[in-house]
Formats: sequence, structure tokens, C-alpha cells
Amino acid sequence: MLLYRPVGLKELELIAQSSFQAFPPRLPEQPIFYPVLNFEYAEKIARDWNTKSNSFAGFVTQFEVEDSYVQQFEVQVVGGAICQELWIPAEKLAEFNRHIIGQIQISAAFYGEKFQGELDAATNMPKGISASAIAPQ
Repeated sequence: MLLYRPVGLKELELIAQSSFQAFPPRLPEQPIFYPVLNFEYAEKIARDWNTKSNSFAGFVTQFEVEDSYVQQFEVQVVGGAICQELWIPAEKLAEFNRHIIGQIQISAAFYGEKFQGELDAATNMPKGISASAIAPQ
């Protein structure tokens, strides 16, 4: 199953530290890891929410997870028809990561007006983020 995860800059940096193989553990106040089922919803979160808080940058990651594993999680609809998520309990995230097929890739990047990081001119990604993680268009 192809899934998407909107992330901010700090989470993207932690994903990069894992060589784009895993999502970082959740913080104590984050009991659920929620990948989403479609690009449009992930794009909305990354563009409309992430660019207005913390690092003022939002990214859409995409990745595949083994169908047989991910079927245990019920699809949650949290708003309109496109707002579909899987709710992975934080304590199951390490196991979830073991079922990711291939690398986590970056499929979109958005920067808010207050973003102050340094971007690589060739990739439009923050310095230090590997170009090999950018999903082919």
C-alpha cells in the first residue's frame, strides 16, 4: 500500500538520519502515528499547516508498506472524503517501520513566508537532505 506522511523540517531531518528507512519515535504527547492514504490530503496538511508553525516548512513523504501488515489498521475518515488516515499506536511504530518497503521519499516541499533555512538551489530542499530521497515526478 502506498501511503503519505506530511512532516515538518525536524521530522524530515530525523527521517534523513535513518537513511530514509524509518519514521522517528513519537513524542510522549503524540500517542498516534498517522500516515494518510492520499497525496491531496498530505499536501493540504504540509502546505496549509506545517508552513505556518515551527520551522515554517512542510513536506509530503511517500512510502510503501506491506499490504498484509497494514490491513490490520482500520481507515479513519477525519473530515471530508479525502481526509483518510491510518492510526498506528506510537508503541507499534518501530514494528510499522520494519514493514516499509524501500525508502521513504519526498514528493513535495512547501515553505512559508517565515522560513529561514538554507535551500539547495538544484533540489529546492533544505541543505543536507539527500537528492536521492526525492520521488521521481
